[in-house]
Amino acid sequence: MSSPNRSASDLLNTDMNRELQYNTVEMAGIVSRNVPLLNEQKIIYDRIMLAVSAGQGGFFFLDAPGGTGKTFLISLLLAEIRSKNGIALAVASSGIAATLLDGGRTAHSAFKLPLNIQNNPDAMCKIKKQSSMATVLKQCKIIIWDECTMAHKHSLEALDRTLKDIKNNDKLFGGTLLLLSGDFRQTLPVIPRSTYADEINACLKSSRLWRNVEKVQLTVNMRVQMLQDPSAETFSKQLLDIGDGKVAVHENTGCIKLQTDFCTIIDSQNTLIDRIFPDVHTQYVNHKWLAERAILASKNVDVNGLNLKIQQLLPGDLMSYKSIDAVCDTNETELSN
Repeated sequence: MSSPNRSASDLLNTDMNRELQYNTVEMAGIVSRNVPLLNEQKIIYDRIMLAVSAGQGGFFFLDAPGGTGKTFLISLLLAEIRSKNGIALAVASSGIAATLLDGGRTAHSAFKLPLNIQNNPDAMCKIKKQSSMATVLKQCKIIIWDECTMAHKHSLEALDRTLKDIKNNDKLFGGTLLLLSGDFRQTLPVIPRSTYADEINACLKSSRLWRNVEKVQLTVNMRVQMLQDPSAETFSKQLLDIGDGKVAVHENTGCIKLQTDFCTIIDSQNTLIDRIFPDVHTQYVNHKWLAERAILASKNVDVNGLNLKIQQLLPGDLMSYKSIDAVCDTNETELSN
């Protein structure tokens, strides 16, 4: 077997190579093609880049409802730093969100966050001080964490402890500049069998670190403006009113009453299926048709019920394939050995 065509040092620096692979000319082109910015975008862009240039760290939260250009602004910040051969780490709390960022990874993957971190208030990331990832964290100009509102506060606190340890620096996040982004009106941490109090306590806003954050905000919904559709603007405002707690909540049930023009009300799951997936028994072979529609539900039990009803409308025999969906924590195994 022939020897690998890479040196030992290259093998150890895969994380560094990944972050320095960007073409600086292409990155500079992305920046030049997307200026000038809107006023509120430019204010935030200049504020973050000033912090990058100062090199003294910082802790920011970009509050940005859907459609306000959050991903666009983040991508521009990443490109600006990388155009100067700097390291800018892009992570997100979900895999889907991570795919929208150039070089994006999930926070769990990038920071080696422990499993079941909600049960470990003193957790640290599983990154060794002499590892290639530790070198990246020491040299990066900024960490951008998108959809951060889905993350448990223990994840943020674990990152803080780890950066302080790796960089031998007692400043917040070891003196690393951290930009969180997201919308607390959307998905919060998922805590199995939890109460409302458990959900609130798990949020980043409940972390001891949150008092140090500097909040910046995007408010202009570019998506709605481009549509030039009055009904889309009304819908967007109604969503924000719900998220901001401006809609009356029933004292006992916690439910809200939707306005009659907010959406179409249906009387059963079967009617909903017929509305979203008409003639599914013949259309199911059309992948593009399927990709253009979805039924969302807040609980797995409802998702499973809807899936079963739709499956029963399809021709052919239903087949079940068993799988194991539990993950073992390798570090715990090593400790037990």
